[in-house]
Amino acid sequence: QASRYRIFTVKYLGVALRTVGLILLYYCFSIGITFYQKWFIKEFRFPLTVVICHLVVKFILSGLIRQAHQLWTGHPRILLSWAVYVKQLAITGVASALDIGFSNWSFEFITISLYTMTKSTCIIFILGFSLVFGLEKRRCSLVVIVLLIAIGLFMFTYQSTQFNMEGFLLVLSASFLAGLRWTLAQLVMQRKEVGLGNPIDMIFHVQPWMILGLLPLAISFEGVVIATSEKVFRSRESGALVRTVSYLLTGSLLAFFMELSEYLLLTYTSSLTLSIAGIVKEVCTLYLAVNYSGDEMNTMNFVGLLICLLGIGLHILVKALNSSALGLDSLCRITCMSAHSILFVLLTPFRKRRPSPMPLVWSQTKLF
Repeated sequence: QASRYRIFTVKYLGVALRTVGLILLYYCFSIGITFYQKWFIKEFRFPLTVVICHLVVKFILSGLIRQAHQLWTGHPRILLSWAVYVKQLAITGVASALDIGFSNWSFEFITISLYTMTKSTCIIFILGFSLVFGLEKRRCSLVVIVLLIAIGLFMFTYQSTQFNMEGFLLVLSASFLAGLRWTLAQLVMQRKEVGLGNPIDMIFHVQPWMILGLLPLAISFEGVVIATSEKVFRSRESGALVRTVSYLLTGSLLAFFMELSEYLLLTYTSSLTLSIAGIVKEVCTLYLAVNYSGDEMNTMNFVGLLICLLGIGLHILVKALNSSALGLDSLCRITCMSAHSILFVLLTPFRKRRPSPMPLVWSQTKLF
């Protein structure tokens, strides 16, 4: 009895450590690339070209991993026929490319906090496309969820001194495309006959479509400028060129491992765990943006943030309660741990702040 209990404890501890490790890995790469891209695109104002470089590197890396696995095991990796490749992945690839391209482009205009909050509306579009493609059932709770997120976003952007309409529309378009992208990707990965359940295979097959989808935009908006730029082709110093290339490669590696860690977390845990981890990640990103990047929030923006997070949390709760794979006890444990993390991050700064008098409630102040 004691040995069986010990084995169970070790096994449970191993699963818990693996889950925590995957979540931390996901946080490192996801939050890291957000701040890295924001910094780099201020220095290198060719966001679409940057994304093209990322896609090429991701395609090469996934191809090398597939080849290494094939040599190691002797089993050939799946390679889709042209008919299936075009039919199943063309729209997914183009939507993915425009999603990432617009997201990177927006960094020229908006703050990280506005980007993070606006991109979180992706869940609305995922719900919408899931209803269209029959992945979600129509429920009254969906209307409440959409309204909460929409109202929260409106309050977050209302009277913000750092608001930029051009950047906001770019991220909102990226959120719409992300909703289409992830819904179609879910459909493709769930179809066993397609055979793209492995994330490396999915990354390998979708990158060429992403490159083709984004290349015309990159050439139209940045082609002539980058061809005559002293930072790339007309660089006078080899050191500056090497530095630019190294920055591009670093961003490419971050992008590849972020996508891989996201898929790994989804594979070894569940979409619910990924969603809850995503909320905590967004709160951590906002905390870092306000404290270290100079982003500002007023009281209304902060209330909007809470309402938006409430909508996302409600969606996860409804999804969990309708999932037969997750017990209520597990749900309570996960929710309590996440709530503790979120409250710690959100409420810590208020211990350091003195309460403002009522007339200054809506004044523009730093939240943290």
